[in-house]
Amino acid sequence: MELKDIMAISGHSGLFKFISQGRHGIIVESLTDGKRANISASSKVSSLTDIAIFTNDGEIAFKDVLKKIKEAESGGLAINQKSDDKELKKYFEKILPDYDRERVYTSHIQKVIAWYNQLQALNLLDIIDKEEAPAAEAEPVKEEEPK
Repeated sequence: MELKDIMAISGHSGLFKFISQGRHGIIVESLTDGKRANISASSKVSSLTDIAIFTNDGEIAFKDVLKKIKEAESGGLAINQKSDDKELKKYFEKILPDYDRERVYTSHIQKVIAWYNQLQALNLLDIIDKEEAPAAEAEPVKEEEPK
């Protein structure tokens, strides 16, 4: 599975794995319970590779935010997303000191932390490392000369 195959769907909690294109939308599978659902084409669906967090200098890709949390937590769970607002903001400031405080709301921070914790609990954080690894170049095959 790749990060681009993991989806966030507006109106649905948790993350989903893309399965297939359906007749009137897409078919996804919940990462938490494995149930499949048909999501209509009118639903707001975002791949995790398409999500970014506003910073004072622009944007930072969601996978980079996941990496920063993973490094800060040594691969363990992050703070509980249901912590109070001040605690969440203080934690997120530690992870991403230059996040845009006017455009990143507490609800955004809660989602980021909830998604990180869900990926961590399912041992899927290694996919963010795979995204960075360059594809190994195939060595040219040496043809033997006819004898």
